[in-house]
Amino acid sequence: MQKNDIGQLLQSNAYPGRGIILGRTPDGTKAVCAYFIMGRSVNSRNRVFVEDGEGIRTQAFDPAKLSDPSLIIYAPVRVLGNKTIVTNGDQTDTIYEGMDKQLTFEQSLRSREFEPDGPNYTPRISGIMHIENGRYNYAMSILKSDNGDPECCDRFTFAYENPRAGEGRFLHTYQSDGDPLPSFEGEPEWIGITSNNVDEFAKTLWESLNEDNKVSLFVRMIDIQNGEKVSRIINKNQ
Repeated sequence: MQKNDIGQLLQSNAYPGRGIILGRTPDGTKAVCAYFIMGRSVNSRNRVFVEDGEGIRTQAFDPAKLSDPSLIIYAPVRVLGNKTIVTNGDQTDTIYEGMDKQLTFEQSLRSREFEPDGPNYTPRISGIMHIENGRYNYAMSILKSDNGDPECCDRFTFAYENPRAGEGRFLHTYQSDGDPLPSFEGEPEWIGITSNNVDEFAKTLWESLNEDNKVSLFVRMIDIQNGEKVSRIINKNQ
């Protein structure tokens, strides 16, 4: 597998949809989490990220334009003790509740599948970061239809123990733009994490996302030794 430049990956894809990045800073001291959303419809683009406790949630920028909240209003990021959960839908709550009952990340997602938005059948992508006693591990999951067949759900989980400094993985919902939208394929993409600074990394991501389709971005860095969090939110709608 080839390590990719995240800026170039995003610039070369006008519509990756929603994306999760997990990794580690070049100096090895911080865990990195990023989540972005894009939109093609008025309903999808009418959103912002807002803080919600230790996590975030989506919110309609103009409530009068909100036509269907079912798949666009949710909490993408929640924190359960020393675990940070990030997803592209309300399965954030499913994982939180399952792990709070001692289920694993993978077991918690067994009750869910891809989104019911045929013909796209948007994959549900999820990630979890676990930091404890100076150790950092993360895992990512994708639940997708079997080549567009809504009767079949394919489930993939990828776990990364003691991830290397300056590297990360990028998982997104769509391979590219299209009609219907083609689901992501293969392992999460191997990328370089280029900065120890949350503002610099957020700037790289935001400026690389397609100007017409990008909606909101969240970036967090967590000190692996003391758990200190630094987060940034960028919304196109101001």
